Amino acid sequence: MLSLIARIDEFKGAWRALGTLAPERLSALRRVATIESIGSSTRIEGSKLSDREVEKLLSNLAIQSFETRDEQEVAGYAELMDLVYSSWQDIPFNENHVKQLHQILLRHSEKDLRHRGQYKTSSNSVAAFDEDGVQIAIVFETASPFDTPGLMAELVAWVNDERDKAHLHPLLIIAIFVVVFLEIHPFQDGNGRLSRVLTTLLLIQTGYAYVPYSSLESVIELNKEAYYLALRQTQGSIRSDAPNWKPWLIFFLRSLAEQVRRLEKKVERERIVLATLPGLSLQIVEFAREHGRITIGDAIKLTGTSRNTLKIHFRNLVERGHLNQHGSGRGVWYELK
Repeated sequence: MLSLIARIDEFKGAWRALGTLAPERLSALRRVATIESIGSSTRIEGSKLSDREVEKLLSNLAIQSFETRDEQEVAGYAELMDLVYSSWQDIPFNENHVKQLHQILLRHSEKDLRHRGQYKTSSNSVAAFDEDGVQIAIVFETASPFDTPGLMAELVAWVNDERDKAHLHPLLIIAIFVVVFLEIHPFQDGNGRLSRVLTTLLLIQTGYAYVPYSSLESVIELNKEAYYLALRQTQGSIRSDAPNWKPWLIFFLRSLAEQVRRLEKKVERERIVLATLPGLSLQIVEFAREHGRITIGDAIKLTGTSRNTLKIHFRNLVERGHLNQHGSGRGVWYELK
């Protein structure tokens, strides 16, 4: 645990220097990470929308019309993340604001209208889902509706007290909050998604300013079985005299360390790209990063350069490992590798 915390905190300090990347580069990194976070967090809970479909939906958020429950959940998650990123300094950590964040999360979810922003009134349990969104198991039983208000008041007070005392490392406080929050499962629905947004909020408030630029949710999605196992191993003992925090703390810290590793790799790629790519190739890469994909037709509109010249640049970018090619002929398109 100490090694993982040291690794994460080392990057936290280094980010002050890395964060001097050009604003447009940071903006592009954040956009990609946001799409990954929204897609992954909603898929963990059973959504079937791909990152590409999430990106398309986000580009039309202003329409405020969402046909499916998956789209409604993505829209709410996107609006909540945007709020956290823009206003984290103005969001006190208390029960009232946790409820408000839950209300925003489910703002577009029609079936959640009656209970959004309110603690649960019926018993619920944590279920695991497969890749097709089908429930495969009950992970564990949660707190009763009767006990929930008291347990939440106790948990939020503990977090604020520990943050003030500063006896525990901030990452341990956040980790323990998340696992206990999910053990209580205070809301009828949306607990998993809200826990991941609250994780992001607490990390940013604690000084981990790099968090918006690398998706923790996508790390969890790729390790979903280990995620559920760690939750189950720790949550089964939380109400005992000797809670076993270790399985969850190790999983949580390893996930944060992997988030850091991914961002380091992206930043290093940024530096290499800036140092070695011709201007035209750089424009192509920038467009692909911002929009998720690019075609030669897109590049012609973007640069005003001939198709033959652009083909040379695309071929070089693929050969040098900057882009992946999909399809062939006029239907070919590219994405960042």
